Amino acid sequence: MTSPPPRKPRADARRSRAAILEAAPRVLDADPDAGLEAVAVAAGVTRQTVYAHFPSREQLLLAVVDRITEEAVAAMDAVDLETGPAADVLMRLLDAGMRAARRYPVLLQKISALPVSPQAERDQHRTVADRIEQVILRGRDTGEFDDRLPVDWLVAATVRLGHLASEEQDEGRMSETAAQDALRKSLLRLLDAIGEGGTSRARG
Repeated sequence: MTSPPPRKPRADARRSRAAILEAAPRVLDADPDAGLEAVAVAAGVTRQTVYAHFPSREQLLLAVVDRITEEAVAAMDAVDLETGPAADVLMRLLDAGMRAARRYPVLLQKISALPVSPQAERDQHRTVADRIEQVILRGRDTGEFDDRLPVDWLVAATVRLGHLASEEQDEGRMSETAAQDALRKSLLRLLDAIGEGGTSRARG
């Protein structure tokens, strides 16, 4: 005897969940220690409704990460990946994603302190990594980037450098212009976009 397929959440439950995930980033970025009661008030639902969807604060925070990632990916998908040198495209892609994510700097700093398994971290970044990989492969196909290092390594390093640039801005150690310049130069070297004899394969 086969089990019946799982029932889809009711429309009102889906609306409640959406309202919670809409309110939570704003509330928790303004006050990272805010309780679920504050999130419930901002979302227009009861605290019990928040707990029904997210039994713990950690689960809510992880869902918020997914929500912020979706916003960043949507911003990245609005970038034209076919126009201009691959290095320029990669910088536009990273800038779009970082600007979306940096709407919640305090919250993201709080979330970064949560213990997350390496696999969970990879899963969180997968959609972003897929778009970065697309640009790196394009750069290799056009001869703008070198192809001696594994693509997965280059993608992971690009993601880390993007995070580092954001952290330096958030901590006030670098201006946005300086961080973007350092990120671009680091990526050009990482991707070996400087040819032998100092000839640039991408605009530096």
